[in-house]
Order: sequence, then structure tokens, then C-alpha cells
Amino acid sequence: AAAPMISSVQKLVLYETRARYFLVGSNPAETKYRVLKIDRTEPKDLVIIDDKHVYTQQEVRELLGRLDLGNRTKIGQKGSSGLSRAVSAFGVVGFVRFLEGYYIVLITKRRKMADIGGHAIYKIEDTNMIYIPNDSVRVTHPDEARYLRIFQNVDLSSNFYFSYSYDLSHSLQYNLTVLRMPLEILKPEATQARQESFDIFEDEGLSTQGGSGVFGICSKPYEKYVWNAKLLEVVKNTVHRDWLLYIIHGFCGQSKLLIYGRPIYVTLIARRSSKFAGTRFLKRGANCEGDVANEVETEQILYDASVMSFSAGSYSSYVQVRGSVPLYWSQDISTMMPKPPITLDQADPFAHVAALHFDQMLQRFGSPIIILNLVKEREKRKHERILSEELVAAVTYLNQFLPPEHAIIYIPWDMAKYTKSKLCNVLDRLNVIAESVVKKTGFFVNRPDSYCSILRPDEKWNELGGCVVSTGRLQTGVLRTNCVDCLDRTNTAQFMVGKCALAYQLYSLGLIDKPNLQFDTDAVRLFEELYEDHGDTLSLQYGGSQLVHRVKTYRKIAPWTQHSKDIMQTLSRYYSNAFSDADRQDSINLFLGVFKPAEGKPHLWELPTDFYLHHKNTLSLSQTRRSYTFWWTTGVLKHLPLPFDEVTCAENRRKLIVKRFHKCEEEIDIHSEFFRPYELSSFDETFCLAMTNSTRDFMPKNVGIDPSPFTVRKPDETGKSMLGNKSNREETVLQRKTAASAPPPPSEEAVSSSSEDDSGTDKEEEGAVSQRSTPVKVTDTADNAKITENVVQSTKDVYGVNLSDAPSEDDLTIYTRFVQLGQSQHKQDKSSQQFCSKHQLDRVINLVPISSFSQDNIYEVQPPRVDRKSVEIFLAHMQAGRGNMQPLGKDDFLMYREYIRNRYM
Repeated sequence: AAAPMISSVQKLVLYETRARYFLVGSNPAETKYRVLKIDRTEPKDLVIIDDKHVYTQQEVRELLGRLDLGNRTKIGQKGSSGLSRAVSAFGVVGFVRFLEGYYIVLITKRRKMADIGGHAIYKIEDTNMIYIPNDSVRVTHPDEARYLRIFQNVDLSSNFYFSYSYDLSHSLQYNLTVLRMPLEILKPEATQARQESFDIFEDEGLSTQGGSGVFGICSKPYEKYVWNAKLLEVVKNTVHRDWLLYIIHGFCGQSKLLIYGRPIYVTLIARRSSKFAGTRFLKRGANCEGDVANEVETEQILYDASVMSFSAGSYSSYVQVRGSVPLYWSQDISTMMPKPPITLDQADPFAHVAALHFDQMLQRFGSPIIILNLVKEREKRKHERILSEELVAAVTYLNQFLPPEHAIIYIPWDMAKYTKSKLCNVLDRLNVIAESVVKKTGFFVNRPDSYCSILRPDEKWNELGGCVVSTGRLQTGVLRTNCVDCLDRTNTAQFMVGKCALAYQLYSLGLIDKPNLQFDTDAVRLFEELYEDHGDTLSLQYGGSQLVHRVKTYRKIAPWTQHSKDIMQTLSRYYSNAFSDADRQDSINLFLGVFKPAEGKPHLWELPTDFYLHHKNTLSLSQTRRSYTFWWTTGVLKHLPLPFDEVTCAENRRKLIVKRFHKCEEEIDIHSEFFRPYELSSFDETFCLAMTNSTRDFMPKNVGIDPSPFTVRKPDETGKSMLGNKSNREETVLQRKTAASAPPPPSEEAVSSSSEDDSGTDKEEEGAVSQRSTPVKVTDTADNAKITENVVQSTKDVYGVNLSDAPSEDDLTIYTRFVQLGQSQHKQDKSSQQFCSKHQLDRVINLVPISSFSQDNIYEVQPPRVDRKSVEIFLAHMQAGRGNMQPLGKDDFLMYREYIRNRYM
């Protein structure tokens, strides 16, 4: 068995003396501690010592006590403490230096944003930047403050995410594929890791415990999506891996889809590339290494939250990518035009840049790579069409050398032209494209096809692509969507493809009977809201404003007030591009380590352009030239359609850290990590009750409505639209008043929804209706008659048979047999229940009432009955107290060894 390794450094405290900083990190239970020693006497160098030792709580207290005593100015003086507590934190973002000494960046506030199989994903809420050298050795520089201001212009509290146990830089498919590696491959890796560690009891006794040893796996992050790789580079090889916390930038959102009380979590994670990163008009096209601007990998994850573990639960995911057209092109913003002209900067007849870009994609996603190009095809003045023509030429050239079954698929579709047409429905056409794309790539699911889909096969399901394996299905290949900005049109297209994939995911988990989802259902509304938040966030990061055109715009159901909002967003985007993008670009270049300040070099604000920083080939000529025909990396083609990164080979095994643990170790125990049995929990702070809920936020609050999230609703029937206006808010208050007298229905759905409603601070403003209440509406008699007409339907309409007709003799005979079977079964169940309950109650303290009055009663207590093994343990304990020791067995030795390892190693 294998499990992801959980970082044992999740709570940090920084202690300060004049000569050193001591960073003390512990696990959430505060049973294991690690200590970093940071020297403060070096003015420009970073000196960090990690003794790699795991301390207990008592040992850390003793260590800090000795440090406090040793650093006091006078022996025995208690007034001025030698060791002071500087700050508490949840992780280290990294270390950075400009022109003076180093700074340490710490995460001081976090917020849980999502949960994938018990693995928490946190958003950074606040950070603290602390200068390391003390004042006595500090060498000041006049430009240091300006660099610090530029660096802090990257707001780490907006859309940066991390996890202590889940690798956010990789997809769910990669993370679960790694966990399912054959054990014979993991054993030599674990042996090698053991030789490099200090633990003398590393693997002893694990193999003799009947397979209780578990392989802990930690994968090397995919650096393209890690935003603090350069900040951690200086300490990566000197400290233990638990100190290294990799963060991603983009978006993370999660909502709960309740299907008759069954919780299904829908998660959307967007990873923004840290290569060639920047703002809208300043970063266009690609750099010399094949990295494109505004490249974002979006993954939608669906899983049944009632079963938590990766091994036993049902998980599914689908990945798609957006990114600028992979060519050398740009737009000149000095003209102050809303749409500056597009220019191709370099001729690339052999599609060298596109080849590098698609080679990266083949390694990570496999084949086929599908390009959905949404730029305009017909224009009075040639503008966007320049990109289409060049991209077609590049793809045609590259496809000459690929095998036909793995060729890049190119789909051009002028979305703007179809939007203006009154005859065409944009989303219907997008739906056809989405179906064909999902059929080609397939999707990931970690369980084999259910028996019901084998019995009642669906035509669409049988045509599905991807790779079918014994444990489920793998997604092979990816859809790459682009327009000019990769914002509005791209987000709508990605939503339609995601909606199509979501239907297949729900079908694969056995939650719907056909892989098809319709608009105006609770499930699609919830998914649409996630995608709109996702689009707004990515648009703000790259374009400086929220989305201008949304899904409702393309459905042509947006309210008339939306047009004025669109105009404001367009103006906001133009202002941001014209006035603030240059400063934001400088901040990103400094944060990502693209520009490194140094004495004697021009300052960041003195550079006329950052072109030379992002295109390395302009500063030095490459010694090796890639082939113009064999443009892919060696070994990639051999494994297609599977992605090379997920293939079991020596090169990929080197990216893994494998260590063997006892099955109860905290480093792999996701149950303790998620439930935190050592902490006091309250419902108000429980994440699963606070997240967006399909039943509370989207389901109508009318009587007699079908609670299924796959039922089509009228546009004014959603939970949010019903509670928006004043009259509905008054109705909500009335409902809440009647809730006290209404008995709660015994359903999980109702309980979870009401718990969430109770957690709100201002319930009347939010308009959250408790699911426990029976909605009451003050209406006149005519309205009542209409309601009765709608709710009370004939039995023929509901059940398909008229119950007033007498049943036939055959049906009566079958029903009689059924009743007899049920009665006999009920007797058996009753007797077995009595037998079971009797045996269970024997172990519990029994309370027998003495008085016959139930209101005011006295109980007599019977002591519990103890089983034989407990009696033996107690007797052995009594004998040991008298000095009669029993001989130790193998289990005792193993237990003692485990104790020694945890206590002293």
C-alpha cells in the first residue's frame, strides 16, 4: 500500500535573539518538532543550519529554556529575556535578497478553500516579511526600500494556494497514478531513501507485522506551476523537505452537490504558469523556450465525499488548458488604442517555438492535443486573422513528422461571428465541439465501469476515448483553448467543455442514468457559478478587470443592467492596461526571480524592456540546436497516447521520494490530519458546512418541488433568485418563524443544510432558508386553489397506473407471497437484533430505573462485564506490581522498539 506523505511542519514559531533566529516547526498535534537555526551576524549571506533531528515537546521546551538562559545579558537576570517570540506562522514562502541582506517571508494567516479526499487546500490570507541580519551588521543601500516596495506589490493574499499533503502542481490523475505504482518498484526507492536518513529503526519490524508497512510517497513538484521555486532555491538542498512549502497561483473553488443527501464535492483548480508570466499587453505569444503567456491549466475534480480515502473512494477529474497563441507576436500599447495592432516579431518557418510548446504538452498530457482556436476569421481589416494563419501553418508543419494517430488536431471556430448571428445558438455549437473533444481525450476516474453501465450501455459511453485500465480510466491528451486574450470567449468555451465532461464524470460514478446535463438545473447552475468565479479571478490577474462577456451573455438571457456593467469592466480593463500593468509586470519579474538586483547592474525600473529577461537566447547562444523534424523529446513518442510524465521508468522514479512507515504513523495518517481528534471542533468553523451547497443555495424553496439537482427549473425558481427581493425576504422571515414548531425530517440533506444556515451571521440579509421549516406563504384563496391544483396530481400521472382499478388475481398472489416473505424476514431481523443488542449492552454500564416516575428518577448502576483478555491484562498488571514479571513476546519487543524510535530518534 502507498499513501501521500504529510508534512510534519504545519505550525511555526519564530524566536529571536541578537545573534540568531530560531524557527521551530511542529505537526498539528504538537508531538514532533523540527528546528532551523538562522544566523543574523552575516550582512549579505544566508546561513541556515538544520540538524534534521525530530524533537519531542519536552525536548523543545528544554532547548528554548537553555537558549533563553544563555542569551540573557546578565546571569540570573529575569527582566530582559534573551529569547523573544517574534511571530507565529503556518509555513515559509521563501527567502529573498535585493541589495542588502536576506528576508524571510512567512505565511501568518490561512483559510481552507477545498478538501480533496481529506487533504486540505489552503489560501494564503496574510504574510509577514522579516529582515534577517540585525541592526549592528546591516549595510544600508538607498534603493533597497524601492525594491522591497516592488516585491510587496505582488499581493500574496490574493489567489495563492498551498497544501501540506497534496501536490497542487500536478493533476489528480498523476497523484493517484503515483500511489498505484507496483510495490516492487517502490521497495528499492525506499531502501535508497533509508540509507540517506539517520533513523536506525527505519524499516525494522515492519515486514514481520503482516504487511502493516505503508510506503509514503512525496513527488517532486512540477516547477512550471510553482511560484516560489526561486525563493526556496537557496535552502532547497540544506533543509529537510518538510520545510519546503510550494505555492501555486490561480484559482481554487469547491461546492457541494447534494444528490438526495449524498455529498458530491465539485472542485475547480486553476494553476497559472510561472514561466513567461505577466500582464495582458506586456506578455503576448511565447518565449524562446516554448512557454506561452497567460497559460493556465484548469482541472475539475469530482468525488463522493462520503468515502474519504484515495484507495477506497470514487474520484474523477478532467483537465483542460488555456494559453496565448504559441508564436512570436506582440501588440504595441504606446498608441493608446483599445485594440492595438498585432505584429509578428520574428519569422519562424520551422515552427521552432510551437514545437517546444507542444513537446511540453505531449510530455505532460499525452496525445491527442486538440487546439480550439476562437479568434476571428473574417475581418474588414486584418487583425486577429494574422494569428490564425500563422498557427495553421505551424500545426501543419509539425504534423508532417508525427504519426497520424497522434497528430495535433486543429479546430478553428469564429465565436464572435456566431454570437452576432441571430440564427445560430453559440452554446449549441460549442456543445457539439465539447462532445467530440471529450470523446477523443476521455477523462480520469479511479474505479472500473459500474455494472449498471455494462448492463445498460449508453451509445455515447461506448464511443469514449482515453485509456481504459483495470483500475478505471485515464485521460490521454488535452484540449488547448485560445482566443486573443484567452479571457472571455475562452472561459465560456471551457465551461461548455467542462459541463460536458461533468456529465460523463457523474455517469461514471453512477449518479445519473445518461451522460447528459441540461441548463437551468441546480447542478449546472452551481458549476456555472464556479466557472464564473474562476473566469473573473483569472481575468483580474491577467487583464486587470473581471469578465466582460459571461455564459449568460452568450445564452442571450443576461438582464439589461448587465450591459452597463460590461461597459464599466471594459473601461476598468483599459485603465489597468494603460496605467498599472507596467508596475505589476516589474513586481512579477522580481518575485519570480526573472530579474535579480545586483551592484553595478541597471536597476529594474531603468530597463527599457524586459524582453531580454524572458528570452534567454538573446543573451547567450545555445550550444545544441534541436532537430527541425524530430521536434519532440526522446522517449515521448514511444509511450503515446499515455503522457511520458506518468509512465513508470527510471527517469520518473527519480522524481519521487519514497519512505516506508508503520501504518499508524502520523506522516501518512490522513484520518488524523483531517478530523484532528486532539482539537476541539465546532460546527461554525467546519469547512464542509460553510461551502456553497446545491440544496441551500440553488434548490427552490417551494413545496412539492423535486429535490433532484438534475431537474430543470424555471429561471425564477432558484434559491438565490427567489430570495433576492424584499417580498421574498419577508417570506423567508415567516418561514424561519414557523421553523420552531415544524418537526425536522430525518434526512442527511436537511440536517446539513440547516446546520449551514445556522452558521450565518446575518441570516435575514443572506436570505438563507432553513431546510427544516415547512415554507408557509400568505396567499388568497384563488392562489391556494392554484397551488392545490399543481401539487395534487392523479395517480396515473405519478405512478403510471390507475389505482382505482382492481388488481388481477396473479398480481394479488404475487403480492401475498411478497408480504409473507417480508413478515418472516422481519421476524428473523428482530430476533437477530435482540441477540446483537444483548451482546453489545453487556459491555456497557446498564442504568436500571428504581422509581416508576419517569420525570424524576433514580437509577441503580450495574458494573460493566469485562472480556477475558482485559481480565488477563489486569491480572498480569497485578502480578507485576508484586514483582512477578512475565516473559516478553515478539509483540512486546516491537512495541518497545516503536516507543524508543518515537521518543529518542
